[in-house]
Amino acid sequence: MLMADLGDIRLHYRDEGPRDGAPLVLVNSLGTDLRLWDKVMPLLPAGLRVIRHDKRGHGLSDAPPAPYSMGALVRDLERLLDHLQVTGAMVVGLSIGGMIAQGLAVKRLDLVRALVLSNTAAKIGTADMWRERIALVEAQGIEALADTVMERWFPAAFRASAECAGWRHMLCRTPVQGYAGCSAAIAGSDFMPSTATLRLPALGIAGSEDGSTPPDLVRETMALIPGSRVALIRGSGHLPCVDQPAAYAAELCDFLRETGHLP
Repeated sequence: MLMADLGDIRLHYRDEGPRDGAPLVLVNSLGTDLRLWDKVMPLLPAGLRVIRHDKRGHGLSDAPPAPYSMGALVRDLERLLDHLQVTGAMVVGLSIGGMIAQGLAVKRLDLVRALVLSNTAAKIGTADMWRERIALVEAQGIEALADTVMERWFPAAFRASAECAGWRHMLCRTPVQGYAGCSAAIAGSDFMPSTATLRLPALGIAGSEDGSTPPDLVRETMALIPGSRVALIRGSGHLPCVDQPAAYAAELCDFLRETGHLP
């Protein structure tokens, strides 16, 4: 088990592959930990250095009291990559992970060579919506919204499978302060102006059945970055790396080749 002590926070992470491999950084969504990428990992090309972490309030990382700022989440990843002496990475962020990726690219372009914004947007929802969600989980726990979240995350066929129960358990076992803290970070974030300044290779990935960040929202964000494109995974939900890992990995591999990021 790898833990990075960054002073005010300890983050759980995995650093897999050769240390001199092209770095690929995977940043997970709200209510999940670094296992979000488990199905994709064996489908990636050999020779990459793949880094994953549990953001604050999730998985085995520290869960300080809520609320969190998006700046803190970006800074956590920035310091982790500095700790690991990583630069020039392709950063893949899903949902809130995509917002963290946008913030990191704007702040430290030396760390980000290319960007994959998956099932995310420059602005997700409204502040009022997130405040209502925070109040609900603080009063009743994450279980109170778990079924609704599963409907947003996964298409009906996947929700009927036994595997879906595991993802529901992962969500419900997220510390309340971690879920509420990251929800507050999303509530206070609008990357529209800053993401529009980015000039780097960028791919958007959307799921046709995504109930959290629908394809049009992903397209709206990618339109801010000149030269970017959007890949639509049909029949997939908010977490296509889970319900359609082969299709998801294929899009990543194509983008790795397009950008010359393969070993």
